[in-house]
Amino acid sequence: MKHYNDLGEKERAQLLKFPAYISLLASTAANGIDKKEKKAVVKLTHIKTFSCDPLLADFYKEAEQGFEKTITDLDNELPRNKEERTISICQELNKLEPILKKLEPRYVTVLRHSMESYKQHISKAHHNILEYFIFPIPIDGISY
Repeated sequence: MKHYNDLGEKERAQLLKFPAYISLLASTAANGIDKKEKKAVVKLTHIKTFSCDPLLADFYKEAEQGFEKTITDLDNELPRNKEERTISICQELNKLEPILKKLEPRYVTVLRHSMESYKQHISKAHHNILEYFIFPIPIDGISY
C-alpha cells in the first residue's frame, strides 16, 4: 500500500528524491559524492527495498527505480562548493516539509528514522574494517 498515493505527481517525485538528497548531504567528499559513497548508497537503496520497515517497502521500491541516475543528476546540478552545496540540499529538503505534513504521522516518523540511518551509513562509507578493530566504539572525531 502506497502511503503517498494522495500526493500530486510533482510532490511524489520530490518525495522519492529524499534518499538521494540525504545521501548527497551526508557525503564527505569535498565537492560532490565520490564513487565509493555512490556505490554504497546505490547498494543501500537496493537493500532497503527488502529490509526496510514494511511501511516503507513501496517507497523504496519506487525510489530505487532510476536511483543511480537521480543521484548522478542531482550531484551534477548542485554547486561544487561544500557550503553552497549544503545550503542548496537543505533548501530542497525543506521543500519536503509541506509534503510530509500531508502523510500519516506514523509513516513520516518511520521515514525520518530511515533517512537518518541512510545518513549515518553514507557518512561512514570511507571507514575500513581496521578502524572498527582499533576503535570498536565510535568516538566522535576519530572513528567518524
